[in-house]
Amino acid sequence: MEQELEEGLERLEKDDGDGVFQSGVVSQNSLRTRRGSVVSFHNIHYSVQLVSGLPCRRVTEERKILHNVEGIMKPGLNAILGPTGCGKSSLLDVLAARKDPRGLSGEVLIDGSPRPPNFKCISGYVVQDDVVMGTLTVRENLLFSAALRLPRSISFWEKKERVTQILSELGLTRVADCKVGTELIRGVSGGERKRTNIGMELITEPPVLFLDEPTTGLDSSTAHAVLLLLKRLSQKGRTIILAIHQPRYSIFKLFDSLTLLALGRVVYHGRAQEALDYFRTIGYECEPFNNPADFFLDVINGDSTAVAARQAEGDPPEKGAGGPSVGETLCKLYLASPQAQSLQLALSAAKTVQKGAQRAQEGWQAPSRAVTYANGSGTQLYWLAQRSFKNLVRNPQASIAQVAVTTVLALVLGAIFFRVKLDQSGIQNRVGAMFFVTTNQCFSSVSAIELFIKDKKLFVHQYTSGYYRVSAYFFALLFADLLPMRTVPAVVFSCISYWMIGFQASAGNFFFFMLTLMLVSYTATAMSLAISAGMEVVGVANLFITICFVFMILFSGLLVNLPSVMGWLSWLQYLSIPRYGLTALEVNEFRGLYFCGERANATIVPPENLTSCHGGNSWAREICYGERYLCSQGVGVSNWAMWENILALVCMTLIFLSITYVKLRFMKKFT
Repeated sequence: MEQELEEGLERLEKDDGDGVFQSGVVSQNSLRTRRGSVVSFHNIHYSVQLVSGLPCRRVTEERKILHNVEGIMKPGLNAILGPTGCGKSSLLDVLAARKDPRGLSGEVLIDGSPRPPNFKCISGYVVQDDVVMGTLTVRENLLFSAALRLPRSISFWEKKERVTQILSELGLTRVADCKVGTELIRGVSGGERKRTNIGMELITEPPVLFLDEPTTGLDSSTAHAVLLLLKRLSQKGRTIILAIHQPRYSIFKLFDSLTLLALGRVVYHGRAQEALDYFRTIGYECEPFNNPADFFLDVINGDSTAVAARQAEGDPPEKGAGGPSVGETLCKLYLASPQAQSLQLALSAAKTVQKGAQRAQEGWQAPSRAVTYANGSGTQLYWLAQRSFKNLVRNPQASIAQVAVTTVLALVLGAIFFRVKLDQSGIQNRVGAMFFVTTNQCFSSVSAIELFIKDKKLFVHQYTSGYYRVSAYFFALLFADLLPMRTVPAVVFSCISYWMIGFQASAGNFFFFMLTLMLVSYTATAMSLAISAGMEVVGVANLFITICFVFMILFSGLLVNLPSVMGWLSWLQYLSIPRYGLTALEVNEFRGLYFCGERANATIVPPENLTSCHGGNSWAREICYGERYLCSQGVGVSNWAMWENILALVCMTLIFLSITYVKLRFMKKFT
């Protein structure tokens, strides 16, 4: 594998391409790597509002993350280094226009000009946690990115050629047709998975590539291979900016530029190979055979022997002893150094290039909301639906298992209520079976809460990067995932349980039974999505949905007689999904049934006075007619009594889906 990667990288160095980069997307003749952009950032300040305390006594505290951070990132491998909590990931997100503009001030220039509004879409960003569809192969993931991010002017054949080129450059040809892998599916290795993430961003030949902790979860050898790949890419003129925690020396040697942060402040910014000389000039000597990266972190944290030596010579103690911390001291020393002075001259020159252009107090607002798309909604919907369908088919634990469980439950229910009789016990058995059916359809829909929560990071990253619109993502999930997963189990359950239980042997009654089960499942699923969309934790969403279903079941019409409920509580029955399903099934089944005497072995047409709930009292002493039971439950016996429940379920489904879409549309998409 190492040899294949090296060969791919050598081919990358020799490849000159045959096009140019235009406006952040690749045009028909633009598959050649362009020289990377120069990123300069001026006077960056960033703070967040922390809310604590009880809901009735909220305490808001402002926490500063970045303080007057400045620097220039040129084509090459630019590293941001620092201890945990120093703000390196926050700085990376600020440069990539992926931070919430609230609490943010300063200016970021690209080649001396303000960032374009769609900078998030034309740059590449590899997040720390891998965001690829694990059930797809490496090639399919790259092709998904190419199909949606390369413009429609490029033919599909050329997009496939671009994917093949990227696979070769990243050394992924051998595993191109292997699944990336999930928790349940064994896939490619960690290094290959990381290179797949990088490849999805390289599809558009971005002028700047950002990476957040690219070595997370990788062993030292694999991490070195990934950084070696990035180094070779940077040598082709690409600007690569990465935040990294604690690289080994073989990785540190690859850096062209180094930015050291401490407490959200810059303590060094310049050439990586000159950092040791700078620290030597301010009195911190790196011991022989020590890793420079470890040395810098030790100095910043105050744990280095060099720090102890300075303190022994009478330098200011740490903050806990009444003086400034080591980080604050390093920041002051850097601001007074020649490196900081030369940086200020370079920053002034960069700002002069765009003198007279509109400065952007609004510049932080425009990039945060402007997302451009290379393809139309139809193309986005097609590829998203195709991906969702493949994910469903290749994840049998979620699809086949649900159908299998539904089949077993239908068989158990059919065995318990097998061939219900037309007597007084048949009334209870029929109602009990229908109650179980509707309740099961509701609780089986709880599994839908993971749909948005589990893939939230993938959705946020790809939407922010301009892969697709929220509407395309939403409808693709409905058509290719939710509808099959809720329709097939309902059909299977109906076909098995209806005939085993012995409900009315009529095609019209059977298909209405099936329709009701599907609509109950759709409505319960839509409610689950409306509650879970935007949430972070599956357990919290599961708790809310379970509580809602419990209260709905109380007002379903079986556990309590609805006409007897007090008026100030009776309105809750109109919010109960199981009530609409159970009522529709009862009217569908009980109309025309007779439960008393010899006539109980056949379906009986009731007398004229039983076609409504206002007939005579000659039949009121016992429940012989199904209509009598319906009237005792406050349910009508007309055709409208059936179809009004169907209409109510359809309306509730549309309302819940609309809420889900609105929550997705306005969900927080910043880190």
